[in-house]
Amino acid sequence: MSLGSEPRIVIAGGGTGGHLFPALAIGERLQAREPALKIHYIGSKFGLEAATLPDYELAHTLLPIRGLQRGIDAISIGQNLLFPGRALKSYRLAKSIIKQLQPAVVVGTGGYASGLPLLAAVKKGIPTLIQEQNSYPGMTTRKLAPKVDCVCLAFAEAEQYLESNNIIITGNPVRTGINQGQVAKGTEIFNLNPDKLTLFLFGGSQGSAALNKLMASIAGQLAESGIQILWQTGRKQFDPYRQFDSQQIRVLPFIEQMDHAYALSNLILSRAGALTLAEITICGKPAILVPLPTAAADHQTWNARSMEMAGAARLITEQMLSPEVLFEQISVMLKDADLLQVMSEKSLQLARPEATNTIVTKILELAQA
Repeated sequence: MSLGSEPRIVIAGGGTGGHLFPALAIGERLQAREPALKIHYIGSKFGLEAATLPDYELAHTLLPIRGLQRGIDAISIGQNLLFPGRALKSYRLAKSIIKQLQPAVVVGTGGYASGLPLLAAVKKGIPTLIQEQNSYPGMTTRKLAPKVDCVCLAFAEAEQYLESNNIIITGNPVRTGINQGQVAKGTEIFNLNPDKLTLFLFGGSQGSAALNKLMASIAGQLAESGIQILWQTGRKQFDPYRQFDSQQIRVLPFIEQMDHAYALSNLILSRAGALTLAEITICGKPAILVPLPTAAADHQTWNARSMEMAGAARLITEQMLSPEVLFEQISVMLKDADLLQVMSEKSLQLARPEATNTIVTKILELAQA
């Protein structure tokens, strides 16, 4: 397939891992399919990508845009007052990047850094594609769906919220090799015992304050019962929990080697973000899911419910969760090998391993249009 000399693709998105990691997965697969492609990422100075993209040595630009804050405290109000100026400055920068690079396609994966580059591309007549991770589409997707050339949805139910005739259902893209981790490598990296049952707790890239607090109250009990814990707190929440790190409890702010973490784990405890569920299912892991109660349109509950109905997960609402309930649920599930095996098989049946390839194929078609 020929796309001309030095073809370029811009991938915009970030803020959280839920938007950044799909962008990276798409870029990685594009590069594998078309090595001559020049891929440029656009993110935010305030998002996870500000640290991740430089670490990966990927060509990128960071916009001075930050999402609107929901709090009513002085800091949140102050940040929101700065939003119009930041948005205008970011849009001008996005326009400049698009004009300079002249990309064949601009891809948006959501978050506050994706809307402005997509809008700049639409106004210049450059082909555009949105990849939407959630069952309830984000604001960028809802606003720009009628204007872009293609919207790739992870969940069919998201279509009802969009005005577009160019929608395809693809599933969510996941990082290459996420399901190829090794137990032996995991035990070496995280210094844990391969012969013990392992619970893997993470609340998304930023961590979950509620899950961290609950785990702090039962971690000792779980360790005493012979269960070991791999615990990602999130970078900003690490300090209060680092004291729990021990021979059976590994506490880390952020885990890069998620493939080996998944391989090592017998049971996942997490929120129910769309990307998290895509990774859990492609790795075939049983899970206890605690949806984020403030998620837009309660989409995490819908995500988790679909997993539970398929027999791949247990759903516990945050309102119903207590240290006692969580300890009992973890203990019962981890000590029932037959249950874990059945849930693992059901989880794998929900996976969409071709999602990334399908999205990449559509991007390349747009680039040649």
